[in-house]
Amino acid sequence: MSAAPLIAAPQAALPCVILIGMAGAGKTTVGGALARDLDWAFVDSDHLIESIYGARLQDVTDALGKEAFLDAEATVIRAIRAQRAVIATGGSVVYRPAAMAHLATLGALVFLDVPFALIEERVARNPERGIAMNPGESLRDIFDERQALYNRYAALRCPADAPPEDCARWIRVHLPPHSLEPKG
Repeated sequence: MSAAPLIAAPQAALPCVILIGMAGAGKTTVGGALARDLDWAFVDSDHLIESIYGARLQDVTDALGKEAFLDAEATVIRAIRAQRAVIATGGSVVYRPAAMAHLATLGALVFLDVPFALIEERVARNPERGIAMNPGESLRDIFDERQALYNRYAALRCPADAPPEDCARWIRVHLPPHSLEPKG
């Protein structure tokens, strides 16, 4: 059997589902569950950044500073060329419109909306989690600032304070059917 049919580009673009939300919202765990449910690939942009820099995300953020990190994150996001994938993004991706515009071309943007108290609890359990913050900014400051951005960009807002499998199921049920079908 020839490999040519396997590597040829598909006739129609196949969509992705892109998860946005705060650090601790569950993008990685919900994304993994959703990808398994759909039998799609799973991509975590934070893991891509860690593999490019060869360091933990928080170390990359600390070394670059917030603005340079946001630029680096946007560059990584704009380089993603995926189909039939669930993509978990970093919480700060919404600060760069070009990154968000690129993600919107890939598929439906889903905001995993989690109450601040739960975000605070989850982040406290994992203090090594990479969060792009300026000195003097609090988790509450960035939570409040980002909420409007997440809502602006999202095609769907998922109340994500349930177990990951329940959130994945909720997304599948509530995504418009065309979001899971080939484009073009």
